[in-house]
Amino acid sequence: MKSEEKFVRGMGQFVDDIKFPDMLYMSVVRSDYARARLLKVKGGINARVFNHSLAAVGEGAMSGFEKAQHMVFASGFVNYLGEPIAAVYSDDPYKSEDLIDSVEVDYEPLKPVIDPEKALASEPIHSGFKSNIISEKWMGKDFKTDSPIVLEDSFRNNRIVTNPIEPRGVIANYDGKRLTLWIGTQSVFSIREGICGAMGLSPENVHIIQADTGGAFGSKGGLYPEYVMASYIAMKEKRPVKWIETRREHLMASHPGRGALAKMKLFADRTGKITGLKGEILVDSGAYAGGTGEFSSRFITHQITGQYKIENAYFRALSVFTNKVPQGPYRGAGRPEAAFFTERMVDMLADELKMDPFDVRLINATDKPFVSPMGMKIGASKPFMIRARKELGYVPFDATKDTGIALFVLVPASQPGESARIKSEGGRIRVWLGGNVHGQGHEGFVRRIVNEELGVREDLVDLEMGDSDALEDGVGAWGSRSAMMGGSAVTVAARKLKEQVRKKLGSYSAAKLLEGSFDIYEFFNYKDSYNSFGSNLAKVSVDSYDRIKVLEDRSYYDLGRVLNRQMVRGQIVGGNLQGIGQTLSENIEYDDDGQLLTGSISEAGLLNSEITTKYTVKLDETPSDLPSGAKGLGEAPTIGTPSAIARAVEVYTGKRIRETPIKLSLH
Repeated sequence: MKSEEKFVRGMGQFVDDIKFPDMLYMSVVRSDYARARLLKVKGGINARVFNHSLAAVGEGAMSGFEKAQHMVFASGFVNYLGEPIAAVYSDDPYKSEDLIDSVEVDYEPLKPVIDPEKALASEPIHSGFKSNIISEKWMGKDFKTDSPIVLEDSFRNNRIVTNPIEPRGVIANYDGKRLTLWIGTQSVFSIREGICGAMGLSPENVHIIQADTGGAFGSKGGLYPEYVMASYIAMKEKRPVKWIETRREHLMASHPGRGALAKMKLFADRTGKITGLKGEILVDSGAYAGGTGEFSSRFITHQITGQYKIENAYFRALSVFTNKVPQGPYRGAGRPEAAFFTERMVDMLADELKMDPFDVRLINATDKPFVSPMGMKIGASKPFMIRARKELGYVPFDATKDTGIALFVLVPASQPGESARIKSEGGRIRVWLGGNVHGQGHEGFVRRIVNEELGVREDLVDLEMGDSDALEDGVGAWGSRSAMMGGSAVTVAARKLKEQVRKKLGSYSAAKLLEGSFDIYEFFNYKDSYNSFGSNLAKVSVDSYDRIKVLEDRSYYDLGRVLNRQMVRGQIVGGNLQGIGQTLSENIEYDDDGQLLTGSISEAGLLNSEITTKYTVKLDETPSDLPSGAKGLGEAPTIGTPSAIARAVEVYTGKRIRETPIKLSLH
C-alpha cells in the first residue's frame, strides 16, 4: 500500500497511535519566566535527581560549549520561557497534566535579554562568558575600492516555528537491558547518538524505531530534553513512557528557525557590476549552545555572494545568546536568509541605476565555475539565469508593477553521504535509508531506482521506516539531501546486490533475486558539495487595508535527474506555501519580559485556505554526476519565494521591504 493511501485510510502509526497496556504518561513543568534564578524546585523528577546536559546532535549542531550547554532539567537558573524544570507522570494522561501543579517552583525573576542587537551590550546571561557572543568570525578578506556606487541597508528575518501537523512525541521503554524509543524523527541515528551522550549508554543498548512522522521541516532532527526525560523515567520504572507535545509547547519550546539580521554594504560601478560586499550577519542563537545558532551566522555568511561573481567580500559573522529557546534548523536553515539579504541589495542597485533587475543579475553572473571569497563553489550561473528568464515568463520591469524575481544557489547538506540497505525476502524487496522519510514520499524515488537497477516491479518494493537496528549507520533527512545522497546510496547498493546475485548464481535476473535471500548494506561516502541554481517569480496585490495577496508564484529549479515528478511538484508547492508564510505572516514574538505573544497557531500567523494562489512549476533537468543523477530540492522554494515576494510588494507599494514577515503601514 502506498503511503498516501495508508494515511488517507487512517492506517498510519504515529507516536500517539502506539499503545502499551502498562503505559505511563509524562508531562513537563516549564518555566514561567524567560530569565530567573531558581530558588526552590520541589516535586517531580528534576535536576536534583537527574542533572545531565543534552548532547549536540543533528543538522548543524555544534558541541564544545560546556558552560552553556542545555541541561535536561534547569538548575540554578532558567533562561527561556518554557524551559523544562521537572517532569511528572501518571498512568492517565489527564492525571499527569494535573500533577504539574503539585511541583513547587520559586523564582527570583531577572531582566531578560530578548533583542539580539541589545544582547551585544547586555550583561552575559551565562557565567563564565565575558559577553553574550557565542561565536564571532571575520570571513572573506578586507578590500579597498573607489567604486562610484556605495549602497547600505539593514534587514531582518524574524524567528518562525516549524509547526508540522504532528507535534513532537516519544515513547521510551526499557526491558532491563536495552532502551527502545519510538519516535517521529528525521534521523534515528542522531537520536541514538544524543540519547547515548546524554545518558551515558552504549549504542548497542539503545534502539531507535521511527514511527510514521507527520512533518518535521527541521524540528525533528535533533535531541530535546523531553526525549531524555522519558528515557530516564522508563529506565527507572521499567514501564513504557509516552510524551506528546501540545501545540503551545511546540510554539514555546521547540527550536525555531531564521532569527537573523544583516547590515549590508554594496559597492558597484555604473554598469551594474558589483565590485564588493561588506557587512555583518547577526544570529539570535537563543539561550544555549548545541543548536544551529552558533554555526548559522557563518553558514549564512558563507553563501552571501549567492550565484554572482563577486570577487570581494568581507563580513563579520556573529551569533549571540538571548533569553529565548535555542535556535534550530527550519526548512532552508541559513539559505533563505543569505538569499534574502543579497537579493534585496541587488534590487536596490537596480533601482539606483534605473536598470531592469534581471539585467543587473545577468551582468553579475558567471560563465565559468567560480569560488567566492567565502569559499563557496558555484558552477556557471549565467546559462541557468538566461533559461530562467524565459521559463519564468519574465516581463521587463518597466512593463509591470506587481512582479518580483529572485535567483539563488542551493547548497545541500551533502556531506558525508548516506546509507541504504536492500534486502530480498519472501518475494519482495525491503529498503532502509539512513535518512528517514517524514512526509516527502521517499518511497517514490526508492521504488524507481530499484526498478531501474534491479528490474523489480515497483509494487514489490517496500521502503521501511527508520530503525537503528536495521542499518549499521546513517545520517538524516534534511538539507535537500535525500534524493541526492539517499538515492545514490540505494543506486550503489542495488548495483552491488546485482553483483552479489550474479556471483552466487552465475547470472542475474529479477526472478532469481526475488526467489532467493540477499541482503546488502552500503554507505555512499561523499566529501564534496554539489550546489545548484534556482529562481522564483512572484506577482502580488495589496488592498486598501494593506493586506498582501500573492497572485502567482512561479518556480524554475535545476533539479538534475527528476526521480519522481509528483513528489517534486508536491515539494515545490508546499515549500512555496512555507515561503509565503514566512514573508506575509509567520512569526514568533515576545514582549520585553520574554513572554510569548504568539501562543496559538493563529497568533503565530500560519496560513489558511484564503492564501490560495496560482503555481507554475518548471524544471531544469540536467543530471548531476552522482549515482542518482539528482540535485537538491527540498529547501529551494523557501529560498526563492520570500525574496521574490518582498520585491513584488516593494514595486507595488513603493515601500522598501527589509523584514519578514512584511509589516505594511501605508494607510
